[in-house]
Amino acid sequence: MFEVSLDLLLILIAAAFAAGFVDSIAGGGGLITVPALMLAGIPPVQALATNKVQGLFGAGMAAINYARAGHVDLRKQIGPALLSFSGAVLGALLASSLPTDVIRLGLPVLLIAIALFFAFKPGLNDMDRTQRITPVLFATTFVPFIGFYDGLLGPGTGAFFMLGFVSLAGYGILKATAHTKLLNFASNVGGLVGFVLVAKPLWMLGLAMGAAQIAGAYVGSTLATKVGARLIKPVLVIASTALALKLVSEWF
Repeated sequence: MFEVSLDLLLILIAAAFAAGFVDSIAGGGGLITVPALMLAGIPPVQALATNKVQGLFGAGMAAINYARAGHVDLRKQIGPALLSFSGAVLGALLASSLPTDVIRLGLPVLLIAIALFFAFKPGLNDMDRTQRITPVLFATTFVPFIGFYDGLLGPGTGAFFMLGFVSLAGYGILKATAHTKLLNFASNVGGLVGFVLVAKPLWMLGLAMGAAQIAGAYVGSTLATKVGARLIKPVLVIASTALALKLVSEWF
């Protein structure tokens, strides 16, 4: 049984609050919580499983808060959320049999590309644009694919969902952020289901961090609702770049 001292617990709770704040705005909260859990001495697989426990609370809170503000109709997202969940379960179950190391090598490039897209693409604001694919095609192809990735690896899932909603579905930045959260919540739950079969999450620690995630996500999503793209874009660029640099550092 892994025991956590009070001081360490407070640090992990603070990390979860910060992660919930960042994740509710642009994704990338795992960049904060996964290293924190591993630095606490928790084995990698168990740290990833525990991260799924606490992460789903932040995504859920953000989804509810954006819905309350009128930026997303969660009932219309039930179908895509189920597809995201199913993809994540499959990804988690196959994590030990697929060449995830090869995928990790390409992730920093993709994340830097996303950061550059949101930093320099002209006209990216809170206004909707022309959609490139139909909602049905988006929900049945892109959504389960990203859900599968979240179950398989996870880093950058929020940024990948954002990229899809903006570049394919034609959503404005704030609307895209709001629509990302329920799908990310579903993929977190799906990934957790898969992880439970192969690892033992630290449930009590995950729930304690989950409470902090709720608080951080509430603050972050409320602020994003008020400020919109002017806040979301820079946070997304910073989070994606930081995650890419972290992944590169793991090569050495």
